[in-house]
Amino acid sequence: MTGAPLISLASASFGYADRRVVDGVTLTQGPGEVVALLGPNGSGKTTLVKGLLGLSEHLGGEVDLFGTPLGRFRDKPRIGYVPQHHSLSASVRATVREVVEIGRLPLRPWWRGSTRADAAAVDDALDAVGLRDREREDVTSLSGGQQRRVLIARALAAGPDLLVMDEPTAGVDAANQRILAQVLGSLAGRGTAMLIVTHELAALRDVVTRIVCMDGGHVDFDGTPAAYVASHRGHEPGSGHHHEVPVADAHSPGISAIVAQPLPPRGVRHE
Repeated sequence: MTGAPLISLASASFGYADRRVVDGVTLTQGPGEVVALLGPNGSGKTTLVKGLLGLSEHLGGEVDLFGTPLGRFRDKPRIGYVPQHHSLSASVRATVREVVEIGRLPLRPWWRGSTRADAAAVDDALDAVGLRDREREDVTSLSGGQQRRVLIARALAAGPDLLVMDEPTAGVDAANQRILAQVLGSLAGRGTAMLIVTHELAALRDVVTRIVCMDGGHVDFDGTPAAYVASHRGHEPGSGHHHEVPVADAHSPGISAIVAQPLPPRGVRHE
């Protein structure tokens, strides 16, 4: 990791109504990193992400975003968020471009109209997700995978330094998963940092540079995909939580295959 951290957590805790769901997490993400956040349902990964977005309560520890304590952080457009539920409402008619233009609204006063800079940013966001040729179409006419790309473009339109995505490939067919992976890979190639909550690591095997695993509200692994595979070699399949894990090909330093491996027993930590 080079450059000042985008996210810095030190013994951080998050939850709801004083109930700690995430407790004592220490985690740092730097510029350009693409981090996959894994964990079984109820492990705390969504609560952690919501905490960074100010949507769950910060109950302890230190949390800095771009070097600013969470409680004083106001530059929200620096974080682009793509929610898990990707289906856009059929009750409101809007074109692809109109949805993406919404991403520019936090950057200007409500009374000011859009500018050439706004239009150019929307163009760039549509180009980044490969939907410039569909910009005048009704967004509800698109497939689920295409709608997910529209929401990524909406987040990109604000020019964020960090893109946070919750299950970007959930409910998306294999063909559109491949397209999404290509889009995210292109963004990674441009230096876009991403924090991706996912259960489907296979689709993102060539994009992710780091894996963080959570269980029971704690981080129980934080390292490279290759280190994750090495740390789980030899585990027998059993009743533990399973994740799709990238495996390095013997003839290539990169990741070229995916196998299912169990997570270690709860409470086991890896250095």
